[in-house]
Amino acid sequence: MFGVVPKPLWARRAEPDERNRIPLALRCLLVEHPDGLVLVDTGLGNKESGKFRDIYAVENAGRTGPTALEDALHDAGHSSAEVKWVINTHLHFDHAGGNTFHDGAGATALAFPNATYVVQKGELDFAAHRNERTAASYLPPNFAPVAAAGRFRLVSGELAVLPGIHLLPTPGHVPHHQSVLVTSAGEGACFLADLVPTAAHLPAAWIMGYDLEPLVTLATKKQLLTRAAREHWQLVFEHDPTVARARLAEDSEHGYASEPVDTVRLGA
Repeated sequence: MFGVVPKPLWARRAEPDERNRIPLALRCLLVEHPDGLVLVDTGLGNKESGKFRDIYAVENAGRTGPTALEDALHDAGHSSAEVKWVINTHLHFDHAGGNTFHDGAGATALAFPNATYVVQKGELDFAAHRNERTAASYLPPNFAPVAAAGRFRLVSGELAVLPGIHLLPTPGHVPHHQSVLVTSAGEGACFLADLVPTAAHLPAAWIMGYDLEPLVTLATKKQLLTRAAREHWQLVFEHDPTVARARLAEDSEHGYASEPVDTVRLGA
């Protein structure tokens, strides 16, 4: 998760367990929009094996549906059938795994049957042409059924997909990664996805080993965080286990640090 950053440094911020794993969230963003519910990313889903869940220590079982995402929607007073738009920042298994689910009969079905799924066209093309480096992250059952059903809206570049919902190309992690900026009443909140997966990754050089183009990530981070500081955005961290949202603060050593807006108690 921290690439070339030495373990004695990153372990101060993310203490590993005996198997060298660190706590991570699979945080999605729900926007109650006048045009219908908008869900940004869909988490891991329920299609992976017991071996996979053991390797990653996955805690994702749902009470009201296949996964904890359905529980979160239920607790917010909504259901999967009400989601009108699903925006995938990219199609890695931990961001788009919940696009589909295994039903009781073992078939793969769309998790959001009434939704249009939005992704960068280049990302779908990239995911569909896997190689040895990308095959473990791009799993066809997460996106191929959506494409086969004709439910993807493919976009190119920066645009407002809905009023107040802006797609921002943020390449580096993968070439067609996008972040999502939500604006309302003069405020902005940016869902960073894997550009800055946790608050610990705010220093410019703290970049994941998973990133295909780390120098591109570096340039993208600098550009976006500069804009975020200038425009006083809130930042939403998809993988931070405790800091859900934060604003940027100046840090003389690392450039930026986080001032939490929302925090989560582990185990809650």
